Amino acid sequence: MWKQVEGFKDAIYPIMQNSAKGVHLICYSQGGLVCRGILSTLPDHNVDTFISLSSPQAGQYGDTDYLKWVFPTLVKTNLFHFCYTRVGQGLSICNYWNDPHHQDMYLNSSDFLAILNNERENPDAAVWKKNFLRIRKLILIGGPDDGVITPWQSSHFGFYDKNETVVEMRDQMVYLKDTFGLKTLDARGDLVAYEMSGVQHIKWHSNQTVYTECIAKWLT
Repeated sequence: MWKQVEGFKDAIYPIMQNSAKGVHLICYSQGGLVCRGILSTLPDHNVDTFISLSSPQAGQYGDTDYLKWVFPTLVKTNLFHFCYTRVGQGLSICNYWNDPHHQDMYLNSSDFLAILNNERENPDAAVWKKNFLRIRKLILIGGPDDGVITPWQSSHFGFYDKNETVVEMRDQMVYLKDTFGLKTLDARGDLVAYEMSGVQHIKWHSNQTVYTECIAKWLT
């Protein structure tokens, strides 16, 4: 994931520099985490609105068709054996695999999400938080019929507890401790979440209703 962050950063930084009025980022699925990485590590970005479109912002924990294609012999309950290793962390999905039953391993092994969330020790955490908070608005879009992001509430920074009960964003420790700026954005009134039913994961970026009701108004 960090390689993707650096690659996309190189691609969009010149666009930012040539956009005196700032830019908007619409980031879909895994791309939403890539964009978070860019926003946290780029100190002079000029992103106005960051739109996270069905992105596993709090991590992923589910047996989706995509996961079965990548790991045909593994299921969510035993994927931690691979993901939380040095080799596993070389694969992007393992960088944000968040097993609620093995949180110690996640915190000690996650080289991307746990660091990005400041759940794992990061000497640059204060700077990254300041960078992230340069955005004016954070728009979170997701829904119960997604079928890939698991739990779907991860798109709103909600996630499973150890009993696989979804804990909503405002009860998550990363929010309560404001580890990377989420609570600050909310307190500023600059965090908006949309729940859209009836949209499958591969349809978010082509759904006219999603664009009209959740995206268009923020692109001004």
